[in-house]
Amino acid sequence: PQDDVLALWSGLGYYSRARNLHRCAQAVVDTHGGEFPRSAQVLQTLPGIGRSTAAAIASFAFNQNQTILDGNVKRVLARHYLIEGWTGTPKIEKQLWTLAESLVPEQDMVAYTQGLMDLGATICTRSKPKCTECPLVKTCKAYAQNLVKKLPTPKPKKAIPQKETIMLLIQHGKEILLEKRPSTGIWGGLWSFPEIGQQEIATQVALSRFGLNTEAEEPLPSIQHVFTHFKLEITPQPLHVVSKPLQANMPNLIWLPIEDAIGAALPTPVRNILLNLG
Repeated sequence: PQDDVLALWSGLGYYSRARNLHRCAQAVVDTHGGEFPRSAQVLQTLPGIGRSTAAAIASFAFNQNQTILDGNVKRVLARHYLIEGWTGTPKIEKQLWTLAESLVPEQDMVAYTQGLMDLGATICTRSKPKCTECPLVKTCKAYAQNLVKKLPTPKPKKAIPQKETIMLLIQHGKEILLEKRPSTGIWGGLWSFPEIGQQEIATQVALSRFGLNTEAEEPLPSIQHVFTHFKLEITPQPLHVVSKPLQANMPNLIWLPIEDAIGAALPTPVRNILLNLG
């Protein structure tokens, strides 16, 4: 089940990759009769598989001549051919794809591709590259001009915005309420605490959304969690249930003992809050 996969994946980040692996497997069964596509073009239609990944699969799994342009290869090409500019821009990426395609050999494609990727992973590394051990050092333009450390051009830095949220720690006896997050967005598909905005009143939300009469305690110390594109300040707000209606679990909501909740598919900060409660 997907929840079990996400539970094992939780804490590692990149949850979309776990979801895409599951979606990809379903697409192979439902659309392709359980047989993995061999065409790089068709492979790109599968969830989570882009142009370079599709080419890598076609090359390594099916011995096809395909051009690969992962991060390691981009770094090798940018340094060797002195290509300046952030590789994430369409202009520079197009330039790198054209260059990579022009270099594809007619024979030994798999060995060439693997060697190029390994060169970037082990020799032409992002920091502390081993230029003196590189077989391309004599023709590397960045090395000749002492520009290895400046290439590839880093992504322009932006100020990371700060966001705030309040997480409701709704407890009834030894159980706590968890809510499943939407499949898209941050922590997609994971179990978390219900969230409210800064201007909302926790006890009123608990009553209107969940039908729970609660009493609020003092908020716990805030937690800072850093994502790639923003920082999130989490304020845990404990609520103790005064009366809980006798009804089955609502969709996407579950009551669990704290020790059981810790083992669910949770975002790291949520698990840390539960560990402190436990």
